[in-house]
Amino acid sequence: MKKIMLLLISFTVLYANHIKWQWHYEKALQEAQKNHKVLMVLLIKNNCSQCKKLMIKLFMNQKYIDTLNQNVIAIIVNPDTTQNFPREMYWSTNYPTLFFVNSADETFLQAPLYNPTQQDIDKTCSNFFNNFSVPKLSLTQE
Repeated sequence: MKKIMLLLISFTVLYANHIKWQWHYEKALQEAQKNHKVLMVLLIKNNCSQCKKLMIKLFMNQKYIDTLNQNVIAIIVNPDTTQNFPREMYWSTNYPTLFFVNSADETFLQAPLYNPTQQDIDKTCSNFFNNFSVPKLSLTQE
């Protein structure tokens, strides 16, 4: 986790346009609820090479970074080190996984994105932030 944090800090210094990540789930949820924003939860694991690549490729200097920073509260959750998040809600065996959640009632706004691509992020931004009629997905819906 320390290596990931150092990597993120290094790239933050080098690149001006980046996601404003939070590390505490409850605080991020409260801020999202207060500001009526979507909660974007990135689930990562220690020693996950795909997670590191994702951070560099998708969340640095992309055209959608400003849109995400304006419309979502972003949080990184690492089950290896984070204790304060609803594990049953964000349970996954695939890493990285990206969740978009309605902060008002903690329902998923779409199916989780496993190892998301730039096209996934572009599509999500297009759906959520240009067209607010995105249907909510229930955790029990098939």
